[in-house]
Amino acid sequence: MSNALTTHYSFSPFACPVSAGRHRISVYVKNKPQDAKFTLIFGFHVSRLGRHRGLFVDSSANASSTSYSMVLERSAQVDLPMLKPESFGFREEEDLDKEFAIATTTLVEEEEDGNSSACSSSGIRGGQIAIKHPIFGKRVGEMIYGKSKALYKYRFRERKEKELERRQLKIETEAWAEAVEEYRELLTEMCANNLAPELPYVKALLLGWFEPLRDAIASEQDYHRSRKCKKIYGNEFCQLPPDIMAVITLHKMIGMLITGQDAASVKVVFATLQIGEAVENEVRIHNFLEKAKKIKISRRQKKVEGEEQEPLIKEHEVVSKYVTELMEKRKGWQVRKLIRGMGGSKPWSQDVHARVGSRLIEILLQTAFIQLPSDQSAEGLADIRPAFKHSIRTSKIGKTVRTYGVIECNPLVKRGLDRTARNIVMPYMPMLVKPRPWKGYAKGGYLFLHSLVMRTHGAKEQREAISRAPTNEIKSVYKALDILGSTKWRVNKRILDIVEGIWAEGGCLAGLVDRDDVARKMKDEEGFFYPHNLDFRGRAYPVHTHLNHLGSDLCRGILEFAEGRPLGKRGLFWLKIHLANLYAAGGVDKLSYDGRIEFVEDNIENIIDSAERPLEGKRWWLGAEDPFQCLSVCMSLMAALNSSCPESFVCHTPVHQDGSCNGLQHYAALGRDKVGAAAVNLIYSERPADVYTGIANRVDEIMRKDALEDPETSHNAENARLLLGQVDRKLVKQTVMTSVYGVTYIGARDQIKRRLKERSCIADDQALYYASCYAAKTTLFALGEMFNSARDIMTWLADCAKLIAAENEPVRWTTPLGLPVVQPYKIHKTQLIKTSLQVLSLKKEGDKVLMKRQKTAFPPNFVHSLDGSHMMMTAIACKEAGLTFAGVHDSYWTHACDVDKMSQILREKFVELYSKPILEDLLEYFNATFPQVKFPPLPDQSDFDLKEVLNSPYFFN
Repeated sequence: MSNALTTHYSFSPFACPVSAGRHRISVYVKNKPQDAKFTLIFGFHVSRLGRHRGLFVDSSANASSTSYSMVLERSAQVDLPMLKPESFGFREEEDLDKEFAIATTTLVEEEEDGNSSACSSSGIRGGQIAIKHPIFGKRVGEMIYGKSKALYKYRFRERKEKELERRQLKIETEAWAEAVEEYRELLTEMCANNLAPELPYVKALLLGWFEPLRDAIASEQDYHRSRKCKKIYGNEFCQLPPDIMAVITLHKMIGMLITGQDAASVKVVFATLQIGEAVENEVRIHNFLEKAKKIKISRRQKKVEGEEQEPLIKEHEVVSKYVTELMEKRKGWQVRKLIRGMGGSKPWSQDVHARVGSRLIEILLQTAFIQLPSDQSAEGLADIRPAFKHSIRTSKIGKTVRTYGVIECNPLVKRGLDRTARNIVMPYMPMLVKPRPWKGYAKGGYLFLHSLVMRTHGAKEQREAISRAPTNEIKSVYKALDILGSTKWRVNKRILDIVEGIWAEGGCLAGLVDRDDVARKMKDEEGFFYPHNLDFRGRAYPVHTHLNHLGSDLCRGILEFAEGRPLGKRGLFWLKIHLANLYAAGGVDKLSYDGRIEFVEDNIENIIDSAERPLEGKRWWLGAEDPFQCLSVCMSLMAALNSSCPESFVCHTPVHQDGSCNGLQHYAALGRDKVGAAAVNLIYSERPADVYTGIANRVDEIMRKDALEDPETSHNAENARLLLGQVDRKLVKQTVMTSVYGVTYIGARDQIKRRLKERSCIADDQALYYASCYAAKTTLFALGEMFNSARDIMTWLADCAKLIAAENEPVRWTTPLGLPVVQPYKIHKTQLIKTSLQVLSLKKEGDKVLMKRQKTAFPPNFVHSLDGSHMMMTAIACKEAGLTFAGVHDSYWTHACDVDKMSQILREKFVELYSKPILEDLLEYFNATFPQVKFPPLPDQSDFDLKEVLNSPYFFN
């Protein structure tokens, strides 16, 4: 048997004799260039298949003829070489996809004489089958190739996932250490060259502050280790190397200044706790790795001395081995468990967090300076000023005046933060691999970083409730969070390039205020994931807070699904609807679907111009309410229209379906309110109902009637006349939206007053105040008329909460998916901690509930727990249907081709949710929990048929 073929292609031959009597298949392929290449790939993949199926392949060339022959044979013991794609001139596995198609699992080919031959998908069976037909021979090869390729593809993907997991673990465990090492290298380079390296502005500042801060922390640690110092936090302060503590302090402070609500400042209490918690988290990792290192050294010494290893040494040797193998095996959850078991230290208290953080901030204030440019300093002399300063501010809330400390940065530092912050370490970044599945309160999410399934914000009873909840009772909640976390995203590089261009030119288009530093870091990744957790009401949020799909228009415009799907028959339609919804200006998103399609087609030239020349052209996209998302869809739409077959165009753009004033939709369903249901699109209609316009029209109608009355006898007449022509949907929108959250008369008055003040339509302040009071009362009256059932349910929920709070108990309930909820509103105790920086006032949970807060917050919190349940139910059903799903409270996202299917699912799940006796179950729980309390009866329900939601086109649209 000749080895010419294998020698020519430089890989080991499959040498094994063919024994008579064994079942085999012989495939003969004509000697054509593409067939020769195919024969090689065929052999390559069958060799891989042989590893798992016990198959043997022999490749040979017949010099006297013009054909290649391959023989496959069942054999229980075969040791085949594992070849690489490079052996065949391919770079990687994806290139094989382009060359060969995956065949069907069962092939039947009719030969010319009518005889048929078949090969089963379960493997090679039966006696000898000789297939001499050249095309059929190739198809049999493709079938076997397809099956073997699936195994190879799995192995290829597995290797890739392991590499990503290694990177992810490195990001989570070595972020601070890598920053320290980088600073050390830069300092060494600077000393060697006697010249400061060229660095971005912020990085240059951090490098200049790093060394003096590190040295000052080292001195402080030496002081704490001496007998002269007896600080209660001294032990904790000395548990990390000073260089790592310096990096944590610098990066956390800059990060808080970037993301804080107040420009260029951060509250001292918040800053101290954040830095203290970050230090503790790093201490856990550092102590464990240091212990593992010492164990390893001790093990070597024992081996050299020939002594027997103690049981403890052997135990730690196993642990050290786990750490070593962590980067190669999926053992992140085990390492976390080992750390908890071997750590030996109790979690730090809030007191310790505050004291450690306060001292580090104080050292930073003493060591960080900035030099003004020579053209700004007096007489050209060096003017060095503190980079940060501590100051005291006051705020007035009602009659209460509060005093608090803040850390402010120098204007020059702030200017640098505005330019770039890409060099800041952010531990909780988007993940390169899928998050760990949630299996408990602190079991899931990131591979190594401390992750909690619920944001309890120190509420002890809520934390205990979720921790004690049996996993099988809330498994649907965990499953939904896992589904949300498994959605793979990527950066839309075209949008990011445009954003970079805008900033490079110093522009500020489209309200561009966010920073895209996370996008820069993630732009070259194939994809990434967002671990999700819950607030106490059961609403889901990404753990990473900077760049996610819950963020601003810019964040959403930069993100897209990593997995693309062909548009199919209806995808182009939904892509156009989505574009109209995002543009929204002039009420486009309130038109019927036909009207929105017409709008897009009328503006097709503007859309193409926006996609091709976003900054140089007409800039039509800037007129959109969500400009960056609009621009992203313009690009996708243009690419689809320019393709040879739009139905086959692979689109990565998420398409949204949003609820229509979703809170009122839930109230209408709870009360079976037919009038309310019609107002918020629970009932079929030719055009979408706009509840804000409906309320505005009713308010305007009442005011026109009042304006006709005599001012002498009606105190409303004068106010009504002032407001004629001013009432529109924008005036009442905020009040209608917040009615679900229990907005009060005072809140409604202030909202409307702000809108009227923006218009400068009433110059006199007193007249503006009285007009706002009148408008607020009229708006709330109109809301009560249209949503009578919702008002009754809100009142009933508030009354029940008041009765429970009177027992000094927080309001508790369980969501339809089994999630326990406890309202956290209690009177806080104040703990004063005296530090050298300032006296810190820390809030701690008290024993008495806040009765008013328990009452007013219960109706909106209860409805939020229901909309969270609806979203999770939809996520689970979409996953089971094979859809990609992302959710933003009452906005559900999927691929354009799958919008119809998702729309059907979300309607079915809404009907399923409200077919349950939700209020009846709640009252039954209250009665069982508080038998001594007499709760009011349930409000009456109307006769709205929930199944009408299934046929409502604008329920979510």
